[in-house]
Amino acid sequence: MAGRLANRHNEPKETFKIRFRKNDVVKVISGRDKGKTGRVLDVDRSTGRIRVEGVMLMKKHVKPNPAKGIKGGIAEREATIHASNVMIVTSDGKTSRIGVRTETTGGKARRVRIARKTGETLDKK
Repeated sequence: MAGRLANRHNEPKETFKIRFRKNDVVKVISGRDKGKTGRVLDVDRSTGRIRVEGVMLMKKHVKPNPAKGIKGGIAEREATIHASNVMIVTSDGKTSRIGVRTETTGGKARRVRIARKTGETLDKK
């Protein structure tokens, strides 16, 4: 019995399917910062959360560290937000879900992210 429990902890953790990438422009659709737009700073696929610029600001007390050049005080940092609470913003300013389409160019198949509402390609070539 103990062997079965120990084996369960050695299994790899499940990752979330997040189609957002760094530097995507997203809009918050729910939560306390609903309606805000910002750029994606960080994507964590193991927890299913992303960090968006200017969204979910938290205050953090920082100790001064002259060796690293850090000034003490209260600093504001972005906290993570769940990926289901944001939607991608297309070039015309509309929010959309993200889909994937395969495109063949020169005999090579490539997966490309698209906006479901407009069909616009989100990946830069």
